[in-house]
This record gives sequence, structure tokens and C-alpha cells, in this order.
Amino acid sequence: MKVAIIGAGVAGLTAAYDLARSGHSVVVYEAAPVAGGLASGFRDERWEWPLERFYHHLFESDVAIKALVQEIGFSDRLFFRRPITAQWWNGRTYALDGVLPVLRFPAIPFLDRLRFGLAAAYLKYVTNDWRTLEKVTAAEWTLRWCGPNVYREIWRPLLEGKFGPHADEVNMAWLWARLKARSFRLGYFIGGFQAFCDALLERVQHFGAVVHLGAPVAALTRLEDDVWQVTAGGALTGAAEDVDAVVVTGSPALLARLAPHLPVDYLSSLRALRSMGAVVMTLALRQRLLTDGTYWLMPPKREFPFLALVEHTNFIEPAHYGGDYLIYCGDYLDPDHEYFRLTPDELLQRFLPALARVNPHFEQSWVRAYWLHREPYAQPIVPVNHSPNIPPLATPLRGLFWASMSQVYPWDRGTNYAVELGRRVAAECRQYAETLRLRGGGVALRAH
Repeated sequence: MKVAIIGAGVAGLTAAYDLARSGHSVVVYEAAPVAGGLASGFRDERWEWPLERFYHHLFESDVAIKALVQEIGFSDRLFFRRPITAQWWNGRTYALDGVLPVLRFPAIPFLDRLRFGLAAAYLKYVTNDWRTLEKVTAAEWTLRWCGPNVYREIWRPLLEGKFGPHADEVNMAWLWARLKARSFRLGYFIGGFQAFCDALLERVQHFGAVVHLGAPVAALTRLEDDVWQVTAGGALTGAAEDVDAVVVTGSPALLARLAPHLPVDYLSSLRALRSMGAVVMTLALRQRLLTDGTYWLMPPKREFPFLALVEHTNFIEPAHYGGDYLIYCGDYLDPDHEYFRLTPDELLQRFLPALARVNPHFEQSWVRAYWLHREPYAQPIVPVNHSPNIPPLATPLRGLFWASMSQVYPWDRGTNYAVELGRRVAAECRQYAETLRLRGGGVALRAH
């Protein structure tokens, strides 16, 4: 069977790897000039390693991606550390990366800290019943079971920071999944995530797949005999290729644009899937900002102009980046938010006062360089009773599959679940290949 995969992110490359290794003919189309999707990196001329456009790390509990890393012979490039993650409260940082730090957190009374610990332990170690949890909002559940103090100081800032105006819609299964699946030890690759994506790309090509970078897909056309025609743009403008199956790994909007001939009710269900975008500014500083060694700081959105302040070089040594101290100022926002329209310099000026808050010695002269990356599809919004809204990987049109971060629910988006998703859609494509063989349809039939 011949398969076209649209998108060379981690999900698309994983699907291509499994299908090509199984003997199928695979062609991958990627609009960007590099592979990796949201995990891809960029590089300053001074740096030894590229850096992710959007901050990334693995969790030690990420089974799917660790298995793939081992399969492609990249395990010696993966390492784990335990950096400091903290919350901003009352003008300073407080580590919240373990039981003892939580028990010492002065923002909430001691008995409430115990209550918080018990609730978190229940979610992480006791219950697997996410379908019941999705029937109630995270705000309602945490307020009831953790109490108003914990809710106000820990859970409410997290929900508001992550989902902004949608904080009261998000169901409890989403929060359960974050606690259930995550570890305090975090993973990273020698050479960054781009090195992993490039290694996976090399293995995909080793098994015979063709990968076109800088080649967005302009149109999908369904022909007779179970054949799809893929028309490319960019470096391949005007080129068309006939395939048996297509896997689209982008947003619901991308699928709807490429396949407007999908049934009307299905297109309506795609448009009903809401999501937020990501805006991330990366700054190369001449001095360390978070001098207490904090890697990941969660400041309250009501006080700061971004959701997360991440000092990457408190996790990975500055020596790999020419001595630069690298920080991310990141946020999840609705795609119509003004941050998607502001220039990089305008946004920098919004962020600079916040940097001075966390380090009073900070001055703009510390900034050697800065970069701004934006992505309109980065965080699905998951309301109460969301599971019936998730479309299956196989669309109503035979031979057309969709695999996106909107379908990893109840788990949160991330590279581990992108690997899992890629493997799931590859398995469905292999099943489809068998039905196609039995019907005697597809590209092979038309070739004769």
C-alpha cells in the first residue's frame, strides 16, 4: 500500500517509521524546512545545540517515546535530571516539586497542605476512572476536595494560566491525566529534541520512505478505485501523487481545508473542537535570571504577562549554547489574542518588567538576542463530557485518516502521546491495507 503522511512532526514520523518498516510505500509532506513539528528547534550561530522553538522535556514515565528512542538506537542520547519547578507567591519562588516542598509551602495552612497531598495521591496512585472525572470541571472538583485555600493558591492559578478565559470549562480528567502520567525527573536529548527528530527522520528514510521538507500539501482529491491524489505546494508546487491512503497530522482546520468534501456533520464536529495557540519568546541573556536554580516557574497570570517562565539553562548547561543563559516566556492563548499580532519588539517590552520582578538586578542590557515563535494550534480545550466529541482516527472517507493532538485525550498533548498516536494510526492504516488488498482496489489496480 502507498501512504501519504501530511506533517513530519513526531506523530507523522512515527507513523511513517512503523509503516515503512512494515514494507509499505510511504511519502511524507512537511511544510516547514525541518522535521519535528512543535518539537523542532532553531539555532543561533554561537550555539553547539539547537533549541526547541517551544519549551520541551520528557517525563521519566513517558513509556511510548522511550520505547521508540530505544528502537531507533538513540537511547545513549537521552538523559534524565530533576530540575527545580516552582511557583511564584508573595514576591518569591517556592519549589513545588515533591512532597516535602509542598508541605513547606506557606501559602496554605498545614492541614490544607495535607489535604492537597491526599487528593493528589488519590488522583495519581489510586483512581483510573477518568470517565467519571470528565463529568465535572477541574475547578469544581479541586475546590470541593482540596478546599478553598489550595484551590486559590495552586489549582486556580494553574487553570487560569493554562486556559485563560476557558478555565471554568476544563474537565477534571485533564487534570487527572497531568498528575497521573508525569514524573519529577525530566528528560532531554544530547543535541536537543531536534537531534531526536532528525534521527527518527533518518530511520524513516532508511526504510525507504520519501520525505519532502518545505512542501505543504495544497489539496487532496479522491479519485476512483480507492485512490487519493495529493497535490503539493512549496518546493513541489504543482506536483501530484496518487496514493492508497492519506494521514493528516495537523489541526482540525487543516483537515477541513484539505478535505472539504468530508460529510457536513463531520466537518461541523471538526469545527466544534476548540483549541488555544502558543506564543513563546526565547531570550538569550548574558547573566542568569533565576539565580536560585529554578528551571520552571509558574507565575500567576493575574500578576504576570505570561504563563510560564522557563530558564532552560538551569536544566541544560549554558556551555552548549555559547555561554548564553536561555529563558522562555510562554503562554497559551486564543488565536485572536493580541500577542499573535504584536511585533517581537512590542512583546519584548511587555515582558521585560516581569523579568525585573523575579530578579531586581535584571536590566535590558542583559538581553543579547531574542526570538518569537507562534503556533495557532497548540492546546485543545476539553470541556465536561468531552470524550464523545473525539473523532476516530479513520474519517468517514475511506482511506483518509486524521491523527492530531485533539485525539490524545484524556492525556495532555506532548511528544510521548504523539508517538503513541502515530503508532495507533499506523496500525489502522495496516488494517486498511488488508481490506484494500481483499477488494483489489487502490493504486496498484489503476497501474494495470
